[in-house]
Amino acid sequence: MKKQCVFIVVMLVSSLGWSQQTALDSQKAMEVKKGVMRSAQATRTIVADFVQAKHLSFLSKDIISKGNLIFKDPNLIKWSYSTPFVYSVIFKENNLLINDAGKKSNIDLSSTKMFKQLNTLIAKSIKGDMFDEQKFDIQYFKTKNNYVVTFTSKEEAMHSFIKKFELTFDGKTYQVMKIKMIESPEDYTLITFTSLLVNKDVNDEVFTH
Repeated sequence: MKKQCVFIVVMLVSSLGWSQQTALDSQKAMEVKKGVMRSAQATRTIVADFVQAKHLSFLSKDIISKGNLIFKDPNLIKWSYSTPFVYSVIFKENNLLINDAGKKSNIDLSSTKMFKQLNTLIAKSIKGDMFDEQKFDIQYFKTKNNYVVTFTSKEEAMHSFIKKFELTFDGKTYQVMKIKMIESPEDYTLITFTSLLVNKDVNDEVFTH
């Protein structure tokens, strides 16, 4: 009886999850794609606060981090973490610049094709400019107020880093609200943006150690 109750609860939760997300037909999917691409093409900079939840199957609780994001087209990104630790990570010109409480390091990403591609994908995911059907299997969904688009890489080598990107777009502005990077069926990183400012002036000096 106990096993049957557990099974019923799981099925109810699963049904609830699916009912909140509806697949779009091809016509509506094309409308969403065009809306997101218009928004992405008009976006020069993004400044936002974020909450990052790292879900690992072997941990009982998600690892929660908070901070600020600064993005400048085409691929300058600065993640400044304030909680639980203070450090920053900058993607700039195929380099990963890390400042861990004053301890600075530099990693050259250009020597590794996969890391270089990953850097480009993260930049494109922030802007919402990922609609490359030669590289991804793309699916479109509607929630109550927003749109969710999933991008599954067709390149097997990428699956060792990220199997799928799941982007949540505002239903009116088509700006990216959430980025979910799924590393495995059990593990993922979910980044939720708040206080988002688009096309605010950003000086390049921000992207230095």
